[in-house]
Amino acid sequence: MHWEDEFHDYVRARGPSLLRAAHQLTGHPLDAEDLLQNALTKTYLAWDRIEDRGALDGYVRRAMVNINISQWRRRKLEEYPSDELPETPPEPVSVGDVHELLEQALNELPERMRAAIVLRYYEDMTEPEIARTLGISVGTVKSTVSRAMAKLRSALGLPSRQPPP
Repeated sequence: MHWEDEFHDYVRARGPSLLRAAHQLTGHPLDAEDLLQNALTKTYLAWDRIEDRGALDGYVRRAMVNINISQWRRRKLEEYPSDELPETPPEPVSVGDVHELLEQALNELPERMRAAIVLRYYEDMTEPEIARTLGISVGTVKSTVSRAMAKLRSALGLPSRQPPP
């Protein structure tokens, strides 16, 4: 089989799963498509140097994270802090709405928090792996994931997690 056919077969087979991962990283369907396209372009260009075909998903996911991080660094601040607080706290949600609300809350997290949560809980990476991927310390990973989880709990109307006595 010619390597281009092998690449096309890989994209056809793994594309939907990789697109879901890209969507979790970006929070927006169109941004996810662009991110995946850029990562697949990098993969295509490196195809003949990737010896372990079993590691392709990891290669593409790592490329998506790296591309996404590069985009954060180039992006100017689009959100501004406000002195005003919301008038009412979030209302509790029904079990049927939790998945949709979780996706919405995940999309509202700052980029680094979203990436840390996706890598930790969707990609099942360890804290040291996340630290290497995002170019931050393990301590920063721990605090980022902790603050992100607190924001997600708050957005879902769940009680904050208290440390054991």
